[in-house]
Amino acid sequence: MANEVLKQIFQELHSVIVTINPSSVMDALYSKKVISSDNYDNLRQFTAVKERCREMLSLLYRSSHPQAFIHLRLALLDEYSWIVDEIDQKLPSLTSQLQQLHLHLTDGKPVLCYCLI
Repeated sequence: MANEVLKQIFQELHSVIVTINPSSVMDALYSKKVISSDNYDNLRQFTAVKERCREMLSLLYRSSHPQAFIHLRLALLDEYSWIVDEIDQKLPSLTSQLQQLHLHLTDGKPVLCYCLI
């Protein structure tokens, strides 16, 4: 759930995020195995920083990694804390869209379900 929420926020802030230099972020994502060595090498071929960042974000939007955007947010902390601040400011407004939390019992085991409006 957290990764999907962050993914939505990153998409909302896409025009801001493409202004960063993604090199250090790519290193962090590679070390966490969010991007593969082939992805890393392909991204390094883009000489224009903005294009490299766009391609990195596009790759992450398509990624099935369950924590891709969590790791991206953490990678931005050192050099781009102001972007992380913007992301974090959007979290309350997004979570306020959660209409209600249901606790269902399935075979005697509790299952949490979040319902978005």
